[in-house]
Amino acid sequence: MAKLLYGCGLRLMECMRLRVKDIDFEQSQIIVRERKGEKDRATMLPSSLVHPLKEQIAYVRKLHERDVSQGYSSVELPFALARKYPNADHELDWQYIFPSDRHSTDPRSGIIRRHHLDPSGLQRAVKSAAKLACVDKPVSPHTFRHLFCHASLGSRV
Repeated sequence: MAKLLYGCGLRLMECMRLRVKDIDFEQSQIIVRERKGEKDRATMLPSSLVHPLKEQIAYVRKLHERDVSQGYSSVELPFALARKYPNADHELDWQYIFPSDRHSTDPRSGIIRRHHLDPSGLQRAVKSAAKLACVDKPVSPHTFRHLFCHASLGSRV
């Protein structure tokens, strides 16, 4: 996840909310949906992340197949897509790239489904890694986005 934040310039929640269908290996890009301003955008997919993402999607596929066999294959869909595509919440393409390790009950609908990972886990991991690396400045997942933007500007900075 940290590599995605840095290598693609993603915000924390953009990374958490990535779905299988948002990764376009052929075009080497990631479609970031529901970003600030509620507009979609495309960002590059570094070649160094292709293999790890394919492995993660294979893990998600197995987890989803197990969920389907146990009757828990649903995932929350944005906006009115659940009405527009009534079976989409059960399809692999709509599953989160970084799913939670447990199911939870949706408080609005009462449906038991798998959500994405809690962002606090990545936040704690980044802070811990910064401490181990003896970084004296405040570090958070958003720091990677700033580093991505700075690196993208290259010598223009």
